[in-house]
Amino acid sequence: MSEQMLDEWQIALKQKKSELESCQAEKQVKSCMSCEKLLDCEVRDTYIKAVYDSMSKGAGGGFEF
Repeated sequence: MSEQMLDEWQIALKQKKSELESCQAEKQVKSCMSCEKLLDCEVRDTYIKAVYDSMSKGAGGGFEF
């Protein structure tokens, strides 16, 4: 997807994904599940929020799975 076609939520998600991947590389893990800070990680928490925001376009609310 080109940058022109990305909305603000997708741009934020792309940035947070990059930050998460950098953190994983720094800690030499392939997944957050392997990290000792899994349940107390601000980088992962902001990435998850960006995922939900990109899905709801910032409208808030919960997701029904």
